[in-house]
Amino acid sequence: MKRSLIAAVMIGATILPMAYLAAHCEVPCGIYDDDSRITEMLEDQATIAKAIKSLNELTKEHTSQNINQAIRWVTTKEAHATNTQHIIAQYFMTQKIKADSEHYVIKLTSAHAVMVAAMKCKQSADPATAEALKEAIDDFHEVYGH
Repeated sequence: MKRSLIAAVMIGATILPMAYLAAHCEVPCGIYDDDSRITEMLEDQATIAKAIKSLNELTKEHTSQNINQAIRWVTTKEAHATNTQHIIAQYFMTQKIKADSEHYVIKLTSAHAVMVAAMKCKQSADPATAEALKEAIDDFHEVYGH
């Protein structure tokens, strides 16, 4: 029994970090590209917008099923907002936006606006927050491309 537990912990300690790293490494592998990250953030935003719409519909009638589904939509909304923040922070801000690059402050300010807009999507079920996130991503994409 003790050996099985130790083996399980050892396997878990080996696999979990690898699973986390598989999501996105921070070495210059060249596999990831900017347009794909922008597309992923826009997909996250669309999911957040759908979650907010669904939440507002589900909360009109307080049934057990609606409450259950609303909780699932809140969880989904949170996950996609967090993913957007992760892409901005881990991909763009730490790897792509260099301090010596042209328009550094503008790019950094725009990236920060995306992170704040994603945070506000977590805090609210107002459809305007999802639209503000889309605008922030679009603005970032435009600024970043220059």
